[in-house]
Amino acid sequence: MLALALRALKAGAPLTVLAPNEKGGTRLAKELSAFGCTVSAESKRHHRICRTTRPRVLNEATITDAIAGGQPRFAEDLGQWTQPGVFSWDAHDAGTLLLMSVLPALKGRGADLGCGIGLLAAAVLANPDVTHLDLVDIDQRAIAAARRNIADKRAAFHWADARIAPALTDLDFVVMNPPFHDAGVEDKALGQAFVRRARHVLRPGGTLWVVANRHLPYEGVMSPLFTDVDLRAEGQGFKVYEAQA
Repeated sequence: MLALALRALKAGAPLTVLAPNEKGGTRLAKELSAFGCTVSAESKRHHRICRTTRPRVLNEATITDAIAGGQPRFAEDLGQWTQPGVFSWDAHDAGTLLLMSVLPALKGRGADLGCGIGLLAAAVLANPDVTHLDLVDIDQRAIAAARRNIADKRAAFHWADARIAPALTDLDFVVMNPPFHDAGVEDKALGQAFVRRARHVLRPGGTLWVVANRHLPYEGVMSPLFTDVDLRAEGQGFKVYEAQA
């Protein structure tokens, strides 16, 4: 992103960058310097703020390498298309794998809310009794990768906030590994909103399969919304629930 910003600017144009110290902020000045920038930096409230101007001459080799490093790629070890910055872009998420290990053969119409690059969706679509699957994610890069990973006419892809869009109704099932961080900060309400959204789009008798970190309090949200909530698996710091609408 730094390299793209510098390449887009004209010489002498200002660039100001902010990041939390524990989320790469301490590396900003070093990275900007490597591109050929003169940097001034300050720390405030556990964040690093760096200011620079676009130099007349950039270190083009470093800029080109940085941009290439952030592009979509096919990861041989994953067997999927992915892109740096997308959730679990360089390794399969352990929670998703746990959910896949206990997921039954689903049927009918369903959705994967927060689908990422499509690992869970691919497992769902392996069953021919699934007639349609909506894949929804707020990260455009994730949706682009999922389109490449899933060549299935039963799949529909939506770049959207799964908490409010797209318009889904009367689904037979929902699967999800909901996010619980917003801008790098843990937000339990985010995953809880996904649970509420799942109940809203399910038909009576429909099924939700959800995986979550063990410490997240989703049970209190699911219990009043669903007729039955059952713990189906637990391990590696995760828990998997099946809930009947």
